[in-house]
This record gives sequence, structure tokens and C-alpha cells, in this order.
Amino acid sequence: MAGLDLGMTILNLFGMADPSPASINEPAFVSQQVAEARRYYLDLKPSPYESLVVVCGGRERMRTDYIVARKDFPYYAIEMVAEGEGQLTLENVHHPLRAGSVFAYGPKTSHRIENCGAVGMKKYYVDFCGRRAKQLVDQTGLMSGKPLQVTALHELVDLFDMLDHDGRDDGAMSQQICTSILQLLMLKIQRLAVGPGANVPRCYDTYQTVRRHIEDNFMRLESVAQVAQECGITPIYLSRLFSRFGGGGAYQFLIRKKMNYAAELLLEESMLVKEVAERLGFADAFQFSRAFKRVYGVPPKQLIRQHTGRAEPAE
Repeated sequence: MAGLDLGMTILNLFGMADPSPASINEPAFVSQQVAEARRYYLDLKPSPYESLVVVCGGRERMRTDYIVARKDFPYYAIEMVAEGEGQLTLENVHHPLRAGSVFAYGPKTSHRIENCGAVGMKKYYVDFCGRRAKQLVDQTGLMSGKPLQVTALHELVDLFDMLDHDGRDDGAMSQQICTSILQLLMLKIQRLAVGPGANVPRCYDTYQTVRRHIEDNFMRLESVAQVAQECGITPIYLSRLFSRFGGGGAYQFLIRKKMNYAAELLLEESMLVKEVAERLGFADAFQFSRAFKRVYGVPPKQLIRQHTGRAEPAE
């Protein structure tokens, strides 16, 4: 599993920032009623003969007055609410939206999306088309006229982040990679969906709160006990939450967040290993390198050589 974790965590590096919406000319179907947005445009003139094409996607933080109403849409779209509350209207039928709500619409689908909470919703989306598009999205159950509810929300967030990363890449295989991720996303939705309006366990909300706390404060957090204390729960309960919903331990998640950031500093900021170790609060570079290797399977200096071709200067 170490190899899989490496791929997933490295890709997540590129979804950490939340820049404001770009000032470039964007397609007319893209809403500007957002407080923050991160978008990618892979193919805005897709061939009608292709089997499956990812057009664009991204994530958005809605304004509190966000309302989008359309009678039609040029592509198929899958959207997922990560935070906040809203209302979805499909063919004049209203449905509540909350964290974990996933829905879809397509050509000739009348839809309205509205923010309802005091804080704007955060949602992810991907638009796509192609000869197989309708068949694939139908298989998810999302075109039944009702949103689905998923449990392991973070698993879908990881896939949306992967789409964001590869959708920004200029490589020759970007489209092929993104269509593969899109198909995986749809399979994951089928697997994780618990049905429209289904009751997700209340403890899942606690898990989401703790997970966000770690994501927002991983730089200063040092232990599971500290996380549990700050979130008002016991370390044992915290471990149970991550075992049930996270597919791993809370400490492993905390360390991965730290090592994600470390890899970003090493690869994107060209910082030295000892500088990163100091930034993350490790006693020395050796201790940091051991922790890094446990997550990625390779020491930081080897990762630098593999991804950049450069070697650190000898100390």
C-alpha cells in the first residue's frame, strides 16, 4: 500500500491552495457567484466522436447568495458538496444538500442550485461528454432525479483533487489520465452511496470535524492525544472514528499531512532537507527523513533526485 499512498498523497499537494476566481474570460456556463474558486479547463471544444472527454472541473466556495438556475447544460456534470447546506431542484422537485451530497445533471436537464446556510457551500464538480457519457453516469444512479449521499467523503475529494492536478498538466496523456480518474470517481460513487436522503451516522459528522481540524492545524499538531483534547473527545474514540471512516489511523493521517507539506517544500520550494525538518518541528534532519521514508517509501533526498534530477549540496 505504500506505493498507492505515495501516488495519492503526492497528487494532493497540488490542491492545497484556494486562489480567488481567475480574471480570465471563462465559459458562460461557469458561475461567478463564488467567494473562492480553483478551476481547470482541459478541452472546451471536445470532439463529438470521442468515447469520453473531461471538459473542465474544479472546486468552488459559494457566496451566501449563490443561485444558479439553468434549463439546459452543454455537458454532463457531477457535483459534490463538501461543506455547507443548500437546495437542489431537478425538474421542479426540491432536494436538500449537505456535506456528502452528490448529484448530476446533463443536457436538457432543468436544474437550480441554491446556497441555504449562513456560510457558503464548498463543492467540487467535473463536466464531461462523449458517446459513453450518458451510459456511465446512468450507472451511478445519479440521473434518477435525486442526489445521493456518500459516507467516505474524503475518498471522493482525493479523486477530485487528482482531476484538478492532471487537468492542469499540459502533458500528452492528461486527457487519458483524467478520463480514467473520472471513471474511477463514478465507480467510487456507486460504492460509497447510501441512497437519497439516507441517514449518515451522527458520528460521521464528528469524524469530518476532527479531520478538518487536522487538515487546518497539522503544522502545530504533534499527537493524537492533542488532537482529541482540542476536539473534545477521547483518544480511543478518535481512533475508532478513523478506523471506521478513514480507512487508517488518525496519527497516520496527521503524519501524511505533514509529509505532503514537506514534499511540497522539497519539490516546489527547493528547500533543503534540514530546512524542512526545522520548519515541521523535527529534532533533526535524520528524524524527519525516517518519518518521510515511512510515508513515501523513499528518503527525501532520493525523492528530490527522482522528481527534479538535482541532488542536495553536501553539508
